Amino acid sequence: MKDSYAMVKKGEVYLHNMHISPYDQASRFNHDPTRTRKLLMHRREIRRLLGKTTERGFTLVPLKLYFKGKVAKVELALAVGKKIYDRRKDIKDREVKRELRRALKEKQR
Repeated sequence: MKDSYAMVKKGEVYLHNMHISPYDQASRFNHDPTRTRKLLMHRREIRRLLGKTTERGFTLVPLKLYFKGKVAKVELALAVGKKIYDRRKDIKDREVKRELRRALKEKQR
């Protein structure tokens, strides 16, 4: 599910870059693991998602993939990308934690 996202095109929702492993016991005519897949949704839901993704700049990301009977279901969420200052803050926090771990490790020696 890493790097996968959903997109609304021509009134339909498609899932991109979602890796679903091929079935091992199938014949040689198996599917492409990262192909684009069409999701079934109600027209009302699609219109609501389309409005939010175009107007506010949200992205549709899959959170969960589960099976209910013979049908595979995907739980989607609206997400906002990080701003540059948020990324810089995360990098700084990571470096501070790394330095603390190094200092504690050297102190224990």
